[in-house]
Amino acid sequence: MADEAKGAEEGGLVFQPMDQFIVKPLIGDGPVGMFTITNVTLWMALCVLCIIGLLVLGTSRRAIVPSRTQSVAELAYGFIYKMVEDVSGKDGVRYFPYIMTLFMFIVFSNFLGLLPMAFTTTSHIAVTAVLAMGVFLTVTILGFVKHGFGFLSVFWISSAPLVLRPVLALIEVISYFVRPLSHSIRLAGNMMAGHAVIKVFAAFAAVLAISPFSILAITAIYALEVLVSFIQAYVFAILTCVYLKDALHPHH
Repeated sequence: MADEAKGAEEGGLVFQPMDQFIVKPLIGDGPVGMFTITNVTLWMALCVLCIIGLLVLGTSRRAIVPSRTQSVAELAYGFIYKMVEDVSGKDGVRYFPYIMTLFMFIVFSNFLGLLPMAFTTTSHIAVTAVLAMGVFLTVTILGFVKHGFGFLSVFWISSAPLVLRPVLALIEVISYFVRPLSHSIRLAGNMMAGHAVIKVFAAFAAVLAISPFSILAITAIYALEVLVSFIQAYVFAILTCVYLKDALHPHH
């Protein structure tokens, strides 16, 4: 705080692009505890309400000629259903509700985070790690329930030369247990980086000499972030489908 005040007094440009990711209590300025209602809680609740509004309220009056809300809901439903069917196969369709829920939560969290003064919940590894670990445990438990110890064949690449199979099996085991880490960091890292860059260019917009270039850069990056927000939700969902396929059909 002292450095910021000093910079402001000297007329310098002071900004903290990472401050937007700080978790704060919604009421008061006390410490954040396990049951503290924070800005993360607020924006996750708003995300859930938006999903309910689109998929439940938006389709409550279904018509042959759909409304705009119904069209968006049907488009999202058909898009994810087709992805699950194509990647995981017919057996994976029964798990469509879970993947649809993941996709809708992530895509709405990403888009809401683009609003001014909003908080991007998916920029926090604590949120994405829970989602990724949920996928990891679900897929692993499902694999053992359906195939027993035969699920371990996912690590044994029978099509490879016999001499290489132990080495490849070790690599497969390591890559399998790294999945939740890469799954969560990819989403959180991309969302955090994009928002930080927007904040940096927004700070430069206050400088009169470079403000036109800064505004153009913000517009371009913001448009890119809209695309990234959707792509990251799609990547998370399609990787979940790939992992689900391994659980349903572990044999290489």
